[in-house]
Amino acid sequence: MNTALKITAFTAALAAAFGAAYGVGNAVDPVSTEPAPAAHAGHGADAGHGDAAPGRGGEGSGHGEARAGGLQISEGGYTLDLDTSRVKAGEETELGLTVRGEDGRPLTSYRTEHGKQLHLILASRDLAVYRHLHPKRAADGSWSVPVDLPAAGDYRVFADFVPAAEGAKPLTLGADLAAVGEYEPKKLPEPSRTATVDGYTVTLDGSLRPGATGTLDLKVAKDGRPVTDLQPYLGAYGHLVALRAGDLAYLHVHPNGEPGDGATEPGPTVSFATTAPSSGSYRLFLDFKHDGKVRTAAFTVAADGTAKAAEEKGGKDAGHDDGAHQH
Repeated sequence: MNTALKITAFTAALAAAFGAAYGVGNAVDPVSTEPAPAAHAGHGADAGHGDAAPGRGGEGSGHGEARAGGLQISEGGYTLDLDTSRVKAGEETELGLTVRGEDGRPLTSYRTEHGKQLHLILASRDLAVYRHLHPKRAADGSWSVPVDLPAAGDYRVFADFVPAAEGAKPLTLGADLAAVGEYEPKKLPEPSRTATVDGYTVTLDGSLRPGATGTLDLKVAKDGRPVTDLQPYLGAYGHLVALRAGDLAYLHVHPNGEPGDGATEPGPTVSFATTAPSSGSYRLFLDFKHDGKVRTAAFTVAADGTAKAAEEKGGKDAGHDDGAHQH
């Protein structure tokens, strides 16, 4: 697993203002906002892809503009096709989707990346709800997964995958999904260096730097004691997804090192090398596994357009979620 994560932008360029979010997930696969100028970085070069791959970060020099990915429904000859564009808030619905090739036929052959052939991220436009899902694929190439969106509003669905064809690049495709019901967007939580979930406290150290690589260290503790026995989840001790406020640009990062490499400790700290595509506000979601359960800790972070992150202060409701992490 690699780290030179370059934030690739998810969501179509829609600079809609959104209310913001609190997000710490519970035991399920693991979204806030005020308008912010401002991209999913996919799996890094550890997946064998360079920084030219859309939706993925590569081993760059640490400087330069990070490519945005996941901003469109079609890319590289593939299209994300959702069975429906509307669901009802508060009710479990089977969400179906298909990735189609240029000939319109379903893609049926994928490369396994981080333990799965397709990672599905679902986020509300205000970043208050976040899901990291792993749908099941049928013989005809279609995918399905149950979803229960707690609040009405506009959502973005991101499909993160790599076709099995030789030389195929990793892709992140995005499509809109509406949850019907009474809608009131939430305000983006204030920047914070700590998040709590299920008795765990996660502390963030480091800066998110636009145009330059920075390191983010996330330290996990429980009841005041460092957690030194994190369990591997999808081949890593932690997974990080970042969404840029304003357009839901998507960042999916993987940590430095991996379980069993002889050098990476199972906690308490999980480190990520990151490059933000622009200045602005971002919402970070860390997935980690301990005592057999996956949890998500959420943070608001500012990238200020220089090599140093904007000053951050603790937010009263930062790191709080409605249990919006689903696996």
